[in-house]
Amino acid sequence: MAYPDKPSEGSVLHWREGGIAHLRFNRPQALNAIDVDMATAFGAACEDIAGDPAVRVVWMSAEGRAFMAGGDIASMAADPVPVADRLIAGMHGGLQALAGLDAPVVASVHGAVAGAGLGVMLGASDLVIAAEGTRFSVAYPLIGASCDCSTSWSLPRLVGLRKALELALLSDTVSSDEALRLGLCNRVLPPAELEAESRKLVERLVSGPTRAFGRIRRLMRASMASTLSDQLEAEAEGFRACAATSDFAEGACAFLAKRPARFSGQ
Repeated sequence: MAYPDKPSEGSVLHWREGGIAHLRFNRPQALNAIDVDMATAFGAACEDIAGDPAVRVVWMSAEGRAFMAGGDIASMAADPVPVADRLIAGMHGGLQALAGLDAPVVASVHGAVAGAGLGVMLGASDLVIAAEGTRFSVAYPLIGASCDCSTSWSLPRLVGLRKALELALLSDTVSSDEALRLGLCNRVLPPAELEAESRKLVERLVSGPTRAFGRIRRLMRASMASTLSDQLEAEAEGFRACAATSDFAEGACAFLAKRPARFSGQ
């Protein structure tokens, strides 16, 4: 990893704490809106994380009053197309790197989650913990734009096509309670409990069977584009690969001995 200890500067902070890779947006003065530097930093951070075999879970969060308020419109205003290309290249590269991980990704969100922030949350994370009062919005049509950062791929899979179109075309603000009902997040907690409860979840995942987690997250993400026959073949291949791991051997022994498994992530 580039940062063995928590860094104090940069628009995207990333560091490793044991098997936990932290990924934290750090432009609080701009509500973590994405500019070119931030997009580039995000892509590089995700590549670092993807290249670190010791990572067993990724914890994504943000400094300041919001998780992410979308793209930095002021930075695009003077030369929209070239700047948008650079923003998207960094963000999409990072999302693709995270999608290929075995390690599950947990997002802790608060404040505003809008535009690219919603796409990043949906596309990168497997589990989302939201603070009460968090506000979610697709937001792109409000600036005359279409979706990026995985929104058009992730949203219909979570809420269905009809609801996804409603959320996108109208871009109304969705409350944390409504987001929970729709399946945009997994849990909603008082703001004061967000970090502690997210840590409990992350620490539970970091002690799990990482290679099996990787197979599960890729199988789930591919399932809606697969035929039943193709998915059954992929499941068989995945189970066969997991059966050859030391974690499977440990899990089987622990089950037969009626004790908790002690997974190594291998």
